[in-house]
Amino acid sequence: MKIGFGYDVHRLVEGRRLILCGTEIPYEMGLLGHSDADVAVHALMDAILGAMAAGDIGKLFPNSDPLYKDADSMKLLGQVIEIMDKNGFALGNLDITIVAEKPKLAPYIQQMRERLAGAFGCDISDISVKATTEEGLGLAGEGIGAYAVALLVDSVL
Repeated sequence: MKIGFGYDVHRLVEGRRLILCGTEIPYEMGLLGHSDADVAVHALMDAILGAMAAGDIGKLFPNSDPLYKDADSMKLLGQVIEIMDKNGFALGNLDITIVAEKPKLAPYIQQMRERLAGAFGCDISDISVKATTEEGLGLAGEGIGAYAVALLVDSVL
């Protein structure tokens, strides 16, 4: 059994789509980043890679590489899942907390969980996605952050 922790944050800006856990959220602003800036999936990928002591997403998908410009983070997650599989691990469960003052994310949580369960080919009961605010304090005032914890289990158990 391996446990990994991931964290990511991106600034909200005009002129970008807001995508979280592969779900497009209707909002007048989106997250700034080299890829689609899906902060939750980025934190998740770092948690998985961290559990395997395989570096981080910056090492695997450098923002200096034009190949990843506007990349779909769910497709990048697919590559991380392949690495996880090749290393003999399967997802035990994951827990993601998204930190955002706006927009309200509660109406989209179920869809986010479904998208992630589909990516892993697992039961939705293994996927937790939560949203919270920072009561006007911290990073969520100007952006959106995410924390993720992933439990990987030896797939031969």
